[in-house]
Amino acid sequence: MTVRALVFDAYGTLYDVQSVRSLAVQYCGEKGELITQLWRLKQLEYTWLCALMRTEADFWDVTRASLEFALEAAGIAAEPAPFESLMAKYLDLDLYPEARAALDALAGRKLAILSNGSQEMLDALVGASGVASVFADVISVERAKTFKPDPRCYALVEPALGIAKEEVLFVSSNGFDVAGAKQFGFKVAWIERGGPLGPPSSVGPAEIYRLLRGRAEKLGRVADFRIHALTDLPEVVENSR
Repeated sequence: MTVRALVFDAYGTLYDVQSVRSLAVQYCGEKGELITQLWRLKQLEYTWLCALMRTEADFWDVTRASLEFALEAAGIAAEPAPFESLMAKYLDLDLYPEARAALDALAGRKLAILSNGSQEMLDALVGASGVASVFADVISVERAKTFKPDPRCYALVEPALGIAKEEVLFVSSNGFDVAGAKQFGFKVAWIERGGPLGPPSSVGPAEIYRLLRGRAEKLGRVADFRIHALTDLPEVVENSR
């Protein structure tokens, strides 16, 4: 079936969550790398925990709690000024280098974002990066009052875009999101950034993060397409006719 819309995850797919690292190192020195990785891992864990507990939570509050956890775990005091600077970075994360070119190449197709981010966070993010105008909708899971991979989140796409789920290509770099979107019934493209992961040469915080979050999940819900960059998407869509 023809792909009529492409729906992107935001964090880790269009926007580089690792771009908080430079600020974390600036404020926390040699522990900055550890804090960067703990922060993101705990942020994801808290969304799953809230979903399982059926507890409605704002993603900004989840992100703040995750940073508090990471700093405390690393033995760093949560001083107000650096803490707020780190939080503010989530409103201005770096676009991946190829993201703008990929979005330009897909112009003319219906594009959207579906993200765990709150609406306020997402609007700030796409506004700061100058790409808001390319999206037909920026969909926050706030509308479903839960977090991905709950199927209620993916179900937001069809009424928002007026396109059947079978005609949607969902794009994510996050294995849990790929599994959830595939189970829901989307076609799915997984961004395998950097190519397949081999055995680690060292095991530091960044490598542990890549080993956990950079691999496909083993639950039998696999992506239809494996790509290495967003700029691979136009060819995928063209070949899906």
